[in-house]
Amino acid sequence: METHVTAIADSPTRSPVGLLTTLELEITGGCQLKCTHCLSNSSPQSTHGTMTADDWRTLITDAAALDIPQVQLIGGEPTLNPAWTDLVSLALSLGRKVEVYSNLFHIRPHWWSLLSREGVTLATSWYSDDPDEHDAITTRTGSYLRTRANIQEALRRGIPLRAGIVHINEGQRVTEARAELLSLGVTQINTDRVRAVGRAATEETPDVAELCGRCGHGRAAVLPDGSLALCVLSRFMPCGNVKDKRLADILGSPEWWAAVERIPARPHMGCTPDDSSDCDPANTTACDPAY
Repeated sequence: METHVTAIADSPTRSPVGLLTTLELEITGGCQLKCTHCLSNSSPQSTHGTMTADDWRTLITDAAALDIPQVQLIGGEPTLNPAWTDLVSLALSLGRKVEVYSNLFHIRPHWWSLLSREGVTLATSWYSDDPDEHDAITTRTGSYLRTRANIQEALRRGIPLRAGIVHINEGQRVTEARAELLSLGVTQINTDRVRAVGRAATEETPDVAELCGRCGHGRAAVLPDGSLALCVLSRFMPCGNVKDKRLADILGSPEWWAAVERIPARPHMGCTPDDSSDCDPANTTACDPAY
């Protein structure tokens, strides 16, 4: 029997945490790829989790009531969840911006019109200008060519797109990967080191030192089982569950602040250089237009 988000009559109020700028919605664990470093252990065998489409709709409605300006659909591969297009449309109808973080492995032709709507942006991951090296990381032959082609199509259509490069292997062609993205017309590029979370974890419970230090500052994440975390990478330290409590009741709760206090502080929280040192897939704007 499916469990839905608890219905509460009172309208949620603005988050006491402060102004969250993004709510990351991990709407599936499924993915066509099985990247060697995947933060969520996503794969073709993974499921959409226990959050239903109605649960996600309620959550987006609550996020809008809290005046959170943007939601990010992520996975896994968010386009594998049959409800993803409806969720994008709902968020837009509520005046929210939407970022779809996709591997761009497969985009159905009729999806482009939705992705081209005002208020929608795309994000993707990129690993190398060498097709063999890129595909070795995604463990899916042909992923380089398919993602590259869809990057080009998105840019041709004028869809804002940013890319994240994760440095995973010694000798990985990170500099060349960035140069290729720039040559394609991608101007927002973030470079990050691999974080020992998910499939890249070396221990059963990841160390908080693996996080970038921005977790909980301007963002929060809801996972496929309804767990609320400071971000998708801090998934190993949930603060509550939106299937049990409303979003507004968890944000700023003692559990939330306890999680925030566990995060090692960064030396500074100001403007960052072109490598923002931010955990990809987070989105913290850098000083440099290259992000």
